[in-house]
Amino acid sequence: MSNVESALRPALITGDKTMHQITEDICRPIEGKANKYWWMAFSVSCAALLWWIICVSYTVGTGLGVWGLNKTVGWAWDITNFVWWVGIGHAGTLISAILLLFRQKWRLSINRSAEAMTIFAVICAASFIVAHMGRPWVAYWPLPLANQFGSLWVNFNSPLVWDVFAISTYFSVSLVFWYSGLLPDFAVIRDRAKTKSMKFWYTLLSFGWSGTAKNWQRFEEMSLVLAGLSTPLVLSVHSVVSMDFATSIIPGWHTTIFPPYFVAGAIFSGFAMVQTLLIIVRKVLGMEDYITMYHIDMMNRIIVVTGSIVGVAYITEFFIAWYSGVEYESYAFINRATGPYWWAYWSMMTCNVISPQLFWSAKLRRNLTFTFFMSIIVNIGMWFERFVIIVTSLHRDYVPSSWAMFSPTWVEMGIFIGSLGLFFVPFLLFTRFFPVIAMSELKTIFHSSTSQVKKQQAESKKGDLVNG
Repeated sequence: MSNVESALRPALITGDKTMHQITEDICRPIEGKANKYWWMAFSVSCAALLWWIICVSYTVGTGLGVWGLNKTVGWAWDITNFVWWVGIGHAGTLISAILLLFRQKWRLSINRSAEAMTIFAVICAASFIVAHMGRPWVAYWPLPLANQFGSLWVNFNSPLVWDVFAISTYFSVSLVFWYSGLLPDFAVIRDRAKTKSMKFWYTLLSFGWSGTAKNWQRFEEMSLVLAGLSTPLVLSVHSVVSMDFATSIIPGWHTTIFPPYFVAGAIFSGFAMVQTLLIIVRKVLGMEDYITMYHIDMMNRIIVVTGSIVGVAYITEFFIAWYSGVEYESYAFINRATGPYWWAYWSMMTCNVISPQLFWSAKLRRNLTFTFFMSIIVNIGMWFERFVIIVTSLHRDYVPSSWAMFSPTWVEMGIFIGSLGLFFVPFLLFTRFFPVIAMSELKTIFHSSTSQVKKQQAESKKGDLVNG
């Protein structure tokens, strides 16, 4: 008999919970009163959202001239923020779809919050596209509604049209996936409701879910079908966004590495935002027994892998620029590292490539404070990446007379800060009225992944070794 024994996997539900306790714990934030921390966060988010409304209204009423755009840098903070928010929206569908297809049980405690994050992040991203149009009242023009507009037809060569199609498809499928997963949990809250209004709304939301075998069979079939549809979307949406740049002839943009590089970066930043949100949620809502250190550790491993891929992409860009023999291409990358925006480039390299390598240490990977700090650092770095790609590739044209520096105005900064309010207001309302953990699905692993079961397995294994 071999002396090498495989270690037991950590429990995904700790605290010796019963099924009734799982229901009680997850329903408590919905059925009880919000605590002071929730109200503090909600108040700050509402203030940011109000500032976003003011800045966007001022932009629409006055024109894009209130931004810091100039003759050379026609894309700047707005498109930087658009790509940043789309990237953050990636991790939700990845956790839900790809990890479901691979039957990863650890997704069940984090997929609900990640899916909600996807929905709200995509809304934030779309808001920047609409604002950048300058005339949001004609935002429906990219839609193929030719018969209604006479000779007007969509220009399919426009990257704007690609973004509209890709993001609207991604948003629609992600919304259906998220909402369908909520049906069993809505039914649980409906059956526990103590007021008529609560009973009415959750009855409406649960779509008549009764928990029969037929309901569950259709639920599982639908989940697999939607996961199958969502998986290519995870890879395609940010590939399409990257083609906004890659199909141009601007040095620093037209490169075939952009689609896989952007997808890896999106997953990288998306998982970082999931970490930021879940660490707060597990503490404020008391979900430490369901969002365990094992979940944090697994997500940090994905951050290490995707961060390393992004690092390789940065190096590859420099190599291809040199190997191409095109002096303009080489200059675009040298200017990034040593030009006027060198501080943005090296901030990007430090945050995205160097700092995530610290997660090779298991001790740091399982340190909550360090993980929370790193999750914020990664998202700062990914914002700088988008800024570097856009602004440093544009601010110096072929003719020195066209060179210009970009500086954001208070309106642009206000729209960006306000977009955080646009994200956190619905997310906080989600944590208040929707179950943040998929409790019905979590119960399917109750007999295999709770702390009680793991103790029994450990004792049984120990007995087998003694008897063997």
